[in-house]
Amino acid sequence: MSTNSRETKASEFGTEKDVEVVAYNTTEDHDIIDFEEKKDLKRGLGQRHIQMIALAGTIGTGLFLGSGKAIARGGPVGALLGYTFVGVLVSCVVFCQAELAALVPLSGAIVRHAEYFFDPALSFAMGWNYVYSNCVSLPAEITAGAVLIQFWSSISNGLWITILGILLIISNLLFVRVYGELEFGFAILKIMLVVGLIIMGLVIDLGGGPDHHRYGFQYWRNPGPFVQYLNIEGSLGRFLGFWTTFSNAAYSYSGIETVANAAAETQNPRRNIPLAAKRVFWRVLIFYVLGILIVGLIVPSNDPNLLGGSGNASQSPFVIAAKRAGISVVPHIINAIVLTSAWSAGNSIMLNGSRNLYGIAREGHAPKIFLRVNRFGVPYVAVSFLAAFMALAYMTLQDSASTVFQWFQDLVSAAAIVHWIIICLVYLRFYYGMKKQGISRDELPWKSPFQPYAAWLGFFAFCLILLTGGYAVFIHDKWDTETFFSAYFNIPLIFALYFGHKFITKSKLVPLDEMPIRRYIEIANKNPEPPAKPVKGLKRLNLLWS
Repeated sequence: MSTNSRETKASEFGTEKDVEVVAYNTTEDHDIIDFEEKKDLKRGLGQRHIQMIALAGTIGTGLFLGSGKAIARGGPVGALLGYTFVGVLVSCVVFCQAELAALVPLSGAIVRHAEYFFDPALSFAMGWNYVYSNCVSLPAEITAGAVLIQFWSSISNGLWITILGILLIISNLLFVRVYGELEFGFAILKIMLVVGLIIMGLVIDLGGGPDHHRYGFQYWRNPGPFVQYLNIEGSLGRFLGFWTTFSNAAYSYSGIETVANAAAETQNPRRNIPLAAKRVFWRVLIFYVLGILIVGLIVPSNDPNLLGGSGNASQSPFVIAAKRAGISVVPHIINAIVLTSAWSAGNSIMLNGSRNLYGIAREGHAPKIFLRVNRFGVPYVAVSFLAAFMALAYMTLQDSASTVFQWFQDLVSAAAIVHWIIICLVYLRFYYGMKKQGISRDELPWKSPFQPYAAWLGFFAFCLILLTGGYAVFIHDKWDTETFFSAYFNIPLIFALYFGHKFITKSKLVPLDEMPIRRYIEIANKNPEPPAKPVKGLKRLNLLWS
């Protein structure tokens, strides 16, 4: 590969930046490197990897296990509407993220974009809020995996926590393609399971189960399409049950936007990241919305097992339906796949957390030691920092500590909503910066649809969901300190990080007319990506990653 041209950007926002443009001849065998950091981080994620990682982010324990709580609290129609609405809102967020990442494909994604298009203080706050979220959720996922194994074994959780943790560390210290291949395989398993469960649900609903009972829409009539939540009678109780499903759905969809976090390690990111984003909506519709619809047909919302606290396959609404129909082998299959899903979630958390930590260190918001990479191009110090927090999983070896991790998961859910709000906010600043500078969106590598309306919709809707996430504690005699704290702690945290950084560094909002948008468009134009290879033969039928 021969270098045709090289130019170094001297300054941005009045400070030195180490963004370096390197143009290369483009061939099918060689990729383009256009930012300095891509000399260190190796591009090992191909199109099929990034597509399937995007898909894996939409399927997980939220569908297999958590959907039962949504049905129990909101009823079959309430859960269906809640997951549908939040799915549309999350698609708006993913579109915003993908447009920014296609223009500026850097590790850390929105954390880096906030530096250039909003305020360095927001980049600092967002980066450390994201790292905090990853540090808390990583041991929770390890613990979830250990609990799932207990479905078959009575050996102490400590052994399984250790084994799962070591496997995570090994996966994340190797070449990023290893991560890509693992996530690719796990995504295939999830797809096979969810398609199989949807088919099984349809068969049961139409009377093809061992009991030959045809359910139809009987559970929509009795106990009914909605639930009287918190024992509040009338339309208010039904509406509150429906509104509660928004928080359930938000947790289920959390992490769906992380497809862009490893942009610096993605081959042809300006083509592959938008391609993944455009398919998020349809994947949500097919897997989550259809899955929730089927579950609502075959499991009544008043089944006590839906709110079970086992944490394994026995609380899955699909398992409950199978048991009610007399099918016994399903629980073991679901538990096995959900176990890979939990480990996969931990794998993704460690990768995304380490890349965000690398990204904020790149911007000077974290110690430079986190910039160190190994011979595989992996930021091993950042990975090691995240790995240290897996030790918190051993707290669950005491029964009294297990409730702490449910509390932490609620904190992570609130952090995810804050993350989505900030993505929309940064995008809106970027959008109006382009208008201020007279730059047409047609010049972008990829422009997302329905803008700026999608960004405004996502911003206001998620602000409303965040502010009402703990509404139940304000109802008479329903106060719960832990629920209030987990629902609202992230709001003062993000403000404290933001204004604390502004107070210390005196940083200012990036003026709309000074955003380096034109600069990054020039980088994209000077470094065109090779055209996509034509799809031939049976590959044309591949709707997952082609």
